[in-house]
Amino acid sequence: MAQVTEIWAAALPTIRNGVTGVGVWTALNSCVPVAIENGFIVLGLGSSDFELAGHLRIPQTKKLIESEISKSIGSPVLLRVIEGTTGEAWERAKRRDGEAQRLQDAAQAKLRAEISARTNWESVYESLSRRYAAISNKSLPTNRARFFDEAIAILAESRRNQESHDDLAERNFARCIERVAQYTELPSALVAHYTLKAAGEL
Repeated sequence: MAQVTEIWAAALPTIRNGVTGVGVWTALNSCVPVAIENGFIVLGLGSSDFELAGHLRIPQTKKLIESEISKSIGSPVLLRVIEGTTGEAWERAKRRDGEAQRLQDAAQAKLRAEISARTNWESVYESLSRRYAAISNKSLPTNRARFFDEAIAILAESRRNQESHDDLAERNFARCIERVAQYTELPSALVAHYTLKAAGEL
């Protein structure tokens, strides 16, 4: 803490000379240097002064602070403004960052899974359409029966390989079942029954 205090004290006069405005000056006078860590210069403001944080985040002010501290320590830093003026406050902020990152990673993983599931079932849907389009004499029940057997095999294999059974995946699966039901003129529940049975779920 002593080191960051000394670095901030040495840089503060130059920073003050480079900015204008009562709000910015008040913010600079009120903030407390908390840490230089992980590529950040961390400045803290007490709860009653935290409304001043926006003045420190003004692009010109932020860039000046980052530039002066970077020159002082010989490596680039980014400004981080936190509520609280102690090391404990910084630790809390890092824990919140970690939780926010965890939630973001989880959301991205879910999105990737949804895109993958949608893409996989979309491929199945298009494959069924192509195979049906290739059938000659579609009006013949025997040809539709052959397509039905082939379609059930495709759906069952895709179902066995399905990684997620959430609502989105089930809707995409149902969409493929409806497509086969439409082509074969069979009830969709019957198509689902044969598919699930072939997939080992019934």
